[in-house]
Amino acid sequence: MPFRPRYTGLIDKYRDRLPVHDDTRIISLGEGNTPLIRLNNIPRLLGKEVDIYVKYEGLNPTGSFKDRGMTMAVTKAVDEGSRAIICASTGNTSAAAAAYASRAGIASFVLIPDGKIALGKLAQAMIHGAVVIQIKGNFDAGMQLVKDVALEAPVTIVNSINPFRLQGQKTAAFEIVEELECAPDFHCLPVGNAGNITAHWMGYREYQDHGIVNNHPRMVGYQAAGSAPFMRGQPVDNPETVATAIRIGHPQSWDKAWKVREESNGWFDECTDQEILAAQKLLALKEGVFCEPASATSLAGAIRDIKSGKIPEGSKVVCTLTGHGLKDPDIAISQSTAPVHTVEATLESVKRAILENMA
Repeated sequence: MPFRPRYTGLIDKYRDRLPVHDDTRIISLGEGNTPLIRLNNIPRLLGKEVDIYVKYEGLNPTGSFKDRGMTMAVTKAVDEGSRAIICASTGNTSAAAAAYASRAGIASFVLIPDGKIALGKLAQAMIHGAVVIQIKGNFDAGMQLVKDVALEAPVTIVNSINPFRLQGQKTAAFEIVEELECAPDFHCLPVGNAGNITAHWMGYREYQDHGIVNNHPRMVGYQAAGSAPFMRGQPVDNPETVATAIRIGHPQSWDKAWKVREESNGWFDECTDQEILAAQKLLALKEGVFCEPASATSLAGAIRDIKSGKIPEGSKVVCTLTGHGLKDPDIAISQSTAPVHTVEATLESVKRAILENMA
């Protein structure tokens, strides 16, 4: 029986497409290679002939797509002699930065907004040993502080303004093309800082330019209505949304994302918090896939555009799910329709509870 070689992370897999050398020390936790899941039940509920896939990035080592970029950013930081990294974060970046820094044996500093970070993400940063600095301001204020501090202290920024982050994140597009054996017709993503939609486009264009595929998807970015600078045409100073991972009013990849929309013939749109939470719940109940609220923005927008016909029948659609649902369990529990039943520890009591709740 032949054995597959052990998977050792996306840098090793795509070494010839990433800015590393043969002797580069790779900082990896086995990220990448995440499932591309074809949805079975939701398309039937929509009554539309459309193939919908979700790229479940929540199954990366720290539970989000940030690991793809962080393996590259930290690898290059270590290669260049850095002894510390820093980031501003709504949660997922801080978790990834802290984990990869601990793997590399360097220090990590994370700036988070006061009271606006899911506890699951904060716990990750803390347990991995990051120095957590909570500021009395939002992500955008934190991002400016990080850029200012990096000018005066020996730390490497690992937010998506770090170009190596996007190099790592582009590999998600490679994986999708390899599994589908083509590029999808539409690729839908949540948009906060806009680095991920930019990185995916880089990946699709690279495979097209090198003749691996002869087409590319239309890139569609969905924002939360309370945090939608791309829909407003200008930065939003006080963004608010239940989808904390995309609660960003001043996207760092602003110009790049507009270019992606133009080059791919895609579009931006917005979803209300109610639509986002409904999509999160629908995905969990009907497909068994649990993602955090921000992730569900891609599916919420796609469902609406499929229903309206903006995404036509016969299309192959990929929705990126950026983070695992356990990142923010409080939100999930608050909208759960499955109550906890407390009964006596007897066979009769348990049987009665089961029969009363049989569908």
